[in-house]
Amino acid sequence: MSSGEVHGNNVQSKGEHRSENVVRARIGLALGPFLFALILFVPAITGLEHAPRATLAVTLWVSTWWITQALPIPATSLIPLVLLPLAGATDESTAATAYANPIVFMYMGGFTIALAIQKWNLHRRIAMSIIRMVGTKGQRLTLGIIMATAGLSMWISNAATALMMLPIGLALIEEVRERNFYDDRDFSRFAKGLLLSIAYAASIGGLATIIGSVPNAVFVAQADVLLDETVTFAQWFAFAFPLTVLLLGFLYLYMTRVAFRVNGSPDIGSEFAREQLRKLGPMSYEEKAVLAIFAAVGTLWMVVGFIPDAVLEVFPLSDATISMTGAVLMFLIPARQERGGLLVWNDMMELPWGILLLFGGGLSLAAAFEDSELTPWFGELLGGLEVLPYAAIVIALAAIVLFMTEIMSNTAVSNMLIPVSVGLGLGMGVDPFAIMAIVALTSTCAFMLPISTPPNAAVFSSEHITMDDMVKAGFWMNIAAIIMISLFVLLWQPVMLSSGG
Repeated sequence: MSSGEVHGNNVQSKGEHRSENVVRARIGLALGPFLFALILFVPAITGLEHAPRATLAVTLWVSTWWITQALPIPATSLIPLVLLPLAGATDESTAATAYANPIVFMYMGGFTIALAIQKWNLHRRIAMSIIRMVGTKGQRLTLGIIMATAGLSMWISNAATALMMLPIGLALIEEVRERNFYDDRDFSRFAKGLLLSIAYAASIGGLATIIGSVPNAVFVAQADVLLDETVTFAQWFAFAFPLTVLLLGFLYLYMTRVAFRVNGSPDIGSEFAREQLRKLGPMSYEEKAVLAIFAAVGTLWMVVGFIPDAVLEVFPLSDATISMTGAVLMFLIPARQERGGLLVWNDMMELPWGILLLFGGGLSLAAAFEDSELTPWFGELLGGLEVLPYAAIVIALAAIVLFMTEIMSNTAVSNMLIPVSVGLGLGMGVDPFAIMAIVALTSTCAFMLPISTPPNAAVFSSEHITMDDMVKAGFWMNIAAIIMISLFVLLWQPVMLSSGG
């Protein structure tokens, strides 16, 4: 198949996807209010009192619009602020206060620091430095791309990371093409493996930190609202980083030894990375300042959990405080190449404000769950599952959530299912964190379809990737994710991330 034919097929697929989205949105537009009215005005369906029934009705409306994207997701996320008080689910103060949860400000600070990293090109310097360090001989090139992509995705959104790494990957592919290291078949396999590695590493890297993936932050915020449990940056990192490393290791071996194995061992030399770094020039004052703030924030996030309580009583620090301090410093420390600070307020136009509203909407629903006492109802409803082996429930739930995320937004899946998973855990008599972690982790790992994640869509836009390539490679990545995440929840979560521990 020629590159023109591949590109044409990609364009056709995207056109069909847009048409499907319109139909889905129209259905959702009517379905959301219908479900709301059905649950709210027919009490016999649930047998609930008015307040928890109203909370469930609002949740169904909002979840339906999140899933179908009948309205933009951030706009839908404002509905709880209006409907929860009007429907009698909870009071206005409870619904509104959730939008100012500390996790929202932690994410805002992280986004702001990421903007500064991107503004001054520090992200590109970090990526090229990793590639130069790992090397460009044989499969080390793919390993370097995976490490750089995952490393950046721990701190920057997976979409931004993939879009930044895609031009680097395409430049490396062109370099290999010009040097004729491979015949046509092997070159095609090399290009596919490299680009899919970027997409998958961008998603996997986000698992490691609270700010790396939206579902992780939803987990932390819902734990605070529904269980009154604080999960620190360091606690999540200690739990999820080993999983991230194992998944990245599998990704590298699968891409280079199984799915897209090639004959030969190219060595494009270290000139490529050096040339890219040379084009960036010497490290500027602004880059050094941003790097210093970034390093300080990251270090404090990691160590604050080990600071004695007596010290924290005198000098209170939290993940949100550290994050926002770093963000404010970006405006406070002056730049030399332009007027103002390292960031100016116009830069904040690029901040993904919609994600912050999404957090607020999800947390507002969670607050209503708690206030109206809807969570125990879910526990009773799902308690019958406890007759099944715990391991079977974990694996089945991981598979269900992961494949749901293939066709739905992971933000919608996590906001919809994490509050329910609290009730499921309580109903089964197991640690709710285990069920919540299954939802949070698997809803980030969707590898089969271009619509599943922004990184998948980014690399699919390249002429090198077909739908068949992504489905075949992504299916086995999904299976690996289900197995590894299930094992980590069964064996590692009780040790590193137990509620009340």
